[in-house]
Amino acid sequence: MTLWRHAVIAVLIAWVVTLLGHSAWAEIGQIKNVAGQVFLSRNNVQQPAKTGDLIEQADVLTTGPNGSVGITFIDNTRLSAGPNSRIELKQFRFNPTTQEGEFVTDVQHGTLAIVSGQIAKRSPDAMKVKTPTTILGVRGTTFAVKIDE
Repeated sequence: MTLWRHAVIAVLIAWVVTLLGHSAWAEIGQIKNVAGQVFLSRNNVQQPAKTGDLIEQADVLTTGPNGSVGITFIDNTRLSAGPNSRIELKQFRFNPTTQEGEFVTDVQHGTLAIVSGQIAKRSPDAMKVKTPTTILGVRGTTFAVKIDE
């Protein structure tokens, strides 16, 4: 009986480790719409972005001269980027039970519009947008940023 119990525990531990290592646990949002040229870079691999692609922390989105992309995050933040934009999703952490988290986005150039979700509503200092010259704190609102090269 003890040997059987140890075998079951070992299988359960292996299953949990496999699940925790799976990339599904890292998904922070989903691309809802794409127009024109939009690229998603993950782990230094760039590929064309498409509607339905799942987004992970540290992903970089780049739009071409005719590109735009819309993303919805798991805290209900909505982000849209216009043509010639480069946006890096630096940090994202969200606890759906407590509605607490942290969201840091780095915009190198282009345009970005945000409708903040639960992270900014729960904690006013938890969401930030970095640009080459400043850091914007999001206080639970809607706003747009344009950065010229």
